[in-house]
Parts: sequence; structure tokens; C-alpha cells
Amino acid sequence: MADVRLTQIRKSFGAVEVIKGIDLDIPSGEFVVFVGPSGCGKSTLLRLIAGLEEISDGTLEIRGERVNEVPPDARGIAMVFQSYALYPHMSVYDNMAFGLKLARLPRSELDARVRRTAEMLQLTDYLNRRPKQLSGGQRQRVAIGRAITRDPDVFLFDEPLSNLDAALRVATRIEIANLKEAMPGTTMIYVTHDQTEAMTLADRIVVLNAGRIEQVGSPMELYHRPANVFVAQFIGSPAMNVFAVECADGRLCFPGGGAAALPTHARNAGSDLRFGIRPEHLREVEAGEAAFRGKVGNIERLGEQAIVHVEIGKGIVLVAKVDNETEARKGAEIHLGFEATHAHFFDAEDRAIAAA
Repeated sequence: MADVRLTQIRKSFGAVEVIKGIDLDIPSGEFVVFVGPSGCGKSTLLRLIAGLEEISDGTLEIRGERVNEVPPDARGIAMVFQSYALYPHMSVYDNMAFGLKLARLPRSELDARVRRTAEMLQLTDYLNRRPKQLSGGQRQRVAIGRAITRDPDVFLFDEPLSNLDAALRVATRIEIANLKEAMPGTTMIYVTHDQTEAMTLADRIVVLNAGRIEQVGSPMELYHRPANVFVAQFIGSPAMNVFAVECADGRLCFPGGGAAALPTHARNAGSDLRFGIRPEHLREVEAGEAAFRGKVGNIERLGEQAIVHVEIGKGIVLVAKVDNETEARKGAEIHLGFEATHAHFFDAEDRAIAAA
């Protein structure tokens, strides 16, 4: 078992507290992804778990044992960094075997581990090559392979794909997903700023902001039921549209003159009600069905879909993701509607108002 538990974890650099009381339980075998804006503390939190930074306060447990003072190499952890950190003068085989040699593993077991890992990551044909003879994606797979050969209880990934181009990121992401299936008992903690990586790889996502956890949940939980405005606008691309609305006689009154029914669960929120709708949940409709009417600004055509920016009044720009065959034109009027089930509501403290 390789469960990881963080209890009131704090980290300060001098007078600046960057991790502000994190509580998190990660069961054995789970793939957890830390996401959040730059500077939110996600990489620092990963380094605290690895033992590369000293915990200022709180308790870190791995396998039920407190490890705050345990050195990194004794925690049963392997870490894959953003940079490949391979030895340029060594072959792929020797890079992957290096940690095992230091641990004085018997030669036969060392060789078996390296070759088994190379086969898993499709590196068998490259074992005699040096890093400079490999592509970026292959180098990253070697770095992952070096970690696998150590047979860790916990894998830590610190933005491992950020140095790769788009095509290699997709290919290597698939390799990591396959690795997750091949090692179901190994706990994996992954830091990324890429939402696609988070949504496709994670069992659960931890959304961090300014050193605190905003929400923890499965990818679809965070997408469909964000806890607050921050999570609603951080998860999803383009970001959720969120703006203040007025209410009268059980109706929502939108900027620009549109209206819609006000759901029962949002009727007690007071005068500071905020409305949210994801761009992909807006659709073009006839004028009589429109909740929103506005003037088209920019149009970004992305092949299958188009991102349309619509000014609906009072300086509010609504972003809609519609079919690329849209006849919308810059400067023209457009009418948009939505299904009531896709609407989100937030109170004056930016907290989500959940349906009963």
C-alpha cells in the first residue's frame, strides 16, 4: 500500500507562506493531478512530498508512517522532472540502470528490470543509444523509465511534458496513461498547467490557488459542479462566462435585454447573484428564443468549431463555442440561447449555489 496523507501542511520561505495548511488524502494506486495558476504552490507541494523541500509545519505520511524527517531516497518515491536530467555520456540502458547500480542490485535483477521497463515504454531498440541521439519524447520516456526501474511506491511528475511540442505531448501523454494501467498499485501525483493532461489522466484533480486547495474531485465533478467561481473559470477552455445578473418576478434579466427563468434554488441568493455558462453550452437560436443578444466581435475558427466573442452590453463580452459553419460575421448581431440544466449560479462570496 502506498497511500499519501497530508495534514495541515505548511511551507514558508522566510516571511512568505506559500503553502497554507493543506489537508489531502491520496489512496494507494490513485492518479492525482495538481493544477492551478503559476505561483499557486503546486510544484512546491510536490517537492515537499518528495523531501526536496523541508516542511515548515504539519504532517506528511506515506504508507501510514510520518516521513517529515525521512530523506528523499528512503521515502519509496521516484520523481520525473520537467527537464530530463539524463547523463549525456551514458547509454539509455545505463541511465535507466544508474540508480539500481547505486543500490547494489544483483546484475541479473538489474538487467531484468531495465529490459522489462524498456519493453513497457517501447525503448528496447534504443538501449544502446545516448540521449543526444533521441527525440524529446524518447528522452522523457527514458527519464520515466529510470524512475520505474526503482520500483517506487509513489511516482511524482513535475510538468514532465511541458518541454515537448504538441504532437509529442499527445504521444507521451498516452504513454503515461498506459503506464498508469500497467502499474495499478502505484500512487501517482502529477503537476501540470495543461488542462488536457489533467482531465485525461487524473482519477482526481486538486485545484490549488495561492497555497490553498479550492476543490478536489474527479475531472467531471469539477467540470459539472465547480465549488466556486475560481474553479468554474479555471477548469474548461475557453473559461466559463460569469457575470452579475438581475432578478425580477422569478426571471433572470441579462445584460442586453435577454431573459430566462430563474431556478428555484437560486431565488434566495439576494441581489448579488452571478450567472455562469460555459462557452460550449451556448448555441445560436432564433431571435424569439434568445437569452442573449449582442454584436459579434472576434471570431476564432478552429476547424470543427469557432470561438465567437459577443458584446452583450455594459462592457460584458460573452464567449461562445459554436459550429465552425456559423454564419456569424464580425459586427453583425447574433442570438444565443442555452439549456437551463447547463446554467451555474454563484453567491456574493463566489460560492456555487447547488441545486437541491
